[in-house]
Amino acid sequence: MTLSVFTAVITFLTSVDGLTAIGAGIAAFTGLGAGIAMGITAGKAVEGIARQPEAEKKIRSSMMLGLAFAETTAIYGVLVAILIMVL
Repeated sequence: MTLSVFTAVITFLTSVDGLTAIGAGIAAFTGLGAGIAMGITAGKAVEGIARQPEAEKKIRSSMMLGLAFAETTAIYGVLVAILIMVL
């Protein structure tokens, strides 16, 4: 029994390179979430401007702030993926 546990640990430690690649791939998926968030944000902003054209400046400034936060999340995800692969 202890031999099988030892073998499992050795197998896990030798597959760490594969696990880091999987981790980097998962971290890169933050771009997908950010893209969806940006699309929803832009769509809702267009709907809001269509309903109340006089509030266009307020809606646009709020939308830009939200898009900046979503883009920052995507950039952090790519940065983490690169750090996982390099380190």
